[in-house]
Amino acid sequence: MFCKMAAKILMDMPGGKKMPAIGLGTWQVSDESELVNALNTALETGYRHIDTAFVYQNEAIIGKVLQEWFSSGRLKREDVYVTTKLPAQGVHKDRVESFLSRSLASLQLDYVDLYLVHFPICVQYKEGVQVPISELEADDFDHLSVWKKMEEQVAAGRTKAIGISNFNKRQIDRVLKNSTIKPSCLQVELHVYLQQRELVDFCHQNGIVVVAYSPLGSPAYNKFLAKIGSEAKELPDILNDRVVTGIANKHKKTKAQVMLRYLLERNIVAIPKSVTPKRIKENIDVFDFALDSDDMKALNALDRGEEARVCDFKQLVRLVVHPEWPFPK
Repeated sequence: MFCKMAAKILMDMPGGKKMPAIGLGTWQVSDESELVNALNTALETGYRHIDTAFVYQNEAIIGKVLQEWFSSGRLKREDVYVTTKLPAQGVHKDRVESFLSRSLASLQLDYVDLYLVHFPICVQYKEGVQVPISELEADDFDHLSVWKKMEEQVAAGRTKAIGISNFNKRQIDRVLKNSTIKPSCLQVELHVYLQQRELVDFCHQNGIVVVAYSPLGSPAYNKFLAKIGSEAKELPDILNDRVVTGIANKHKKTKAQVMLRYLLERNIVAIPKSVTPKRIKENIDVFDFALDSDDMKALNALDRGEEARVCDFKQLVRLVVHPEWPFPK
C-alpha cells in the first residue's frame, strides 16, 4: 500500500506534466552490481523517478534495468520519470543533439522525460580524449543558441521537457526572456544548511520546478574528491545536527526523512542517492507525516548559506575565472 501511495506523490510542472517528488539519485554509482541492486530496490519500493547524467557513466546500466522491468510487464515506459543531462563538453549548439542521442542509446529509450543542461559553461571537447578535471578549459558557447537546440529536442520528441542545472538567477532570467520553451526545472544543491531561498523563490515565481541534489549534504563527497585526486574538504555534518535530531525523535522518523520532508514542505523535489536498501526504502517513506510551524522555523534557522555548499566545482580550476561561473567566487 505504501509503495502505491509513494509513487503518486507528484509535483506539477509546466504544460500539465508531473514529476515524482522523490527520485533516486545515481551520481557516484558506476559499479554495475551495486547500481542494479539499488535500482531494483527503488523500483520495487515505489520510486518512479530516476536521475542520471552523461558524466555519471551509468546510463547503460540504468537502461538495462529499465528494459528488464518494461519487457517483463512490471512497468510501462510512461510509468517511470527519467532525467539525464547534457555534459559540460556538450554545452554548444553543435553538440546538443549528438549527446542526447548518445544518452538515449545508452538508456535504451526513445525519449527522456527531462533533459538538463548540466553546467552553464562549455568545456573544450575532442572525441576520445580524456582531460583531467583540473585541466579542462572553457570553449566558446552561448546559452541562447544552446537553449534553442534544447528546444529542438522537445520538438523532435527526444525529451518531454528541458531544464537547467547549476545555473544562477541571472543566467536563468536570460534564458527565460529569450526562450520559446521556458525551462521547466532547475536542479541545484539544496539542503537545510544551504537553502538558496532567493533562487528558489525566483524559480517558483516563474513556474520552474526546483529539484534538490545532495539533499542530505552529500556525506560521501570526499570519496569523489579522492577518486579525482583532490584533497578532502570539511563537510557540513547535517545528519548529526541537534535540531534535525530533535525533530526526528519528535516524529519518530530518521534524520534523513526529516531533511527530505523539509524540502517537500517547500515544494522542492529531492533526489537522494543511496545504494543501501534500508536507506533507499526510508528515503521515500516521507509522505505519512508533516512538519509543523515550529519544526519549519527551527529548520529554516539552520541556513548557513554559501559556506555550506558541498559541490562547489572548484576542481574545475581553469573555469572559476570564467564570467559564466555560476557561484560566488
